[in-house]
Amino acid sequence: MKIISYNVNGIRAAMNKGLLDWLQQVDADVVCLQETKAHKEQVDLEAITQIGYEHQYWFSAEKKGYSGVAIWSKQAADCVEEGIGIPHIDSEGRNIRADFGAVSVMSMYLPSGTNIDRLDYKFAYMDDILVYLKELQKKHPELLVCGDYNICHKAIDIHDPVRNKKVSGFLPEERAWLDDFVAAGFVDSFRMFNTEADQYTWWSYRANSRAKNKGWRLDYGMATTALSAKIERSVILNQAVHSDHCPILIELKK
Repeated sequence: MKIISYNVNGIRAAMNKGLLDWLQQVDADVVCLQETKAHKEQVDLEAITQIGYEHQYWFSAEKKGYSGVAIWSKQAADCVEEGIGIPHIDSEGRNIRADFGAVSVMSMYLPSGTNIDRLDYKFAYMDDILVYLKELQKKHPELLVCGDYNICHKAIDIHDPVRNKKVSGFLPEERAWLDDFVAAGFVDSFRMFNTEADQYTWWSYRANSRAKNKGWRLDYGMATTALSAKIERSVILNQAVHSDHCPILIELKK
């Protein structure tokens, strides 16, 4: 199974930049999207179907043009779970999960805390989702939680760890939460294969940051220990330019 995860920063804008042609070339089995910023009735669903994704599962925020996640797949999912059953999270359309045989795949969009009034909400989300995922992995031991975590875990994951140590996305409390996430039984699939610096998935639109590779690694494929044994590849696809993020790809053994 080949799985793509991509914060598209607006699905309609990304489609206008050639997203569907790119996806057709990559030929993933499952596509997890974050920050779709649209309800499905606002999107050309037939164009998505035509490139092979007949099964499209959307979970949008109540507020139009905001947040939102989706999972597209070539084969029908056995089960789809929209949200996690916590109203303050689900109203923002931040989690959707689809099961394909023994493998359960979640597309997650963790809140940003760059606005000071949202930082407390980000921490509340982090607390609640970790409790939820600890229980979920008991029912689904082969679980992949992929998406935009809006956190850089280690100094290696950000271009300037010293100047950003007091910035949301690299706060000690946020990084400690990812430590707790790993301690709960999840593995950072990318770091299973790549321990090099300067590997990023998001760049500011300001100051020519992407060309200079002054980025942050915010997007992860976090796998349970049981599933990590089946991962044969996990990479960052930084040549894709449909968003301020780039996608990640996780491949599972047959």
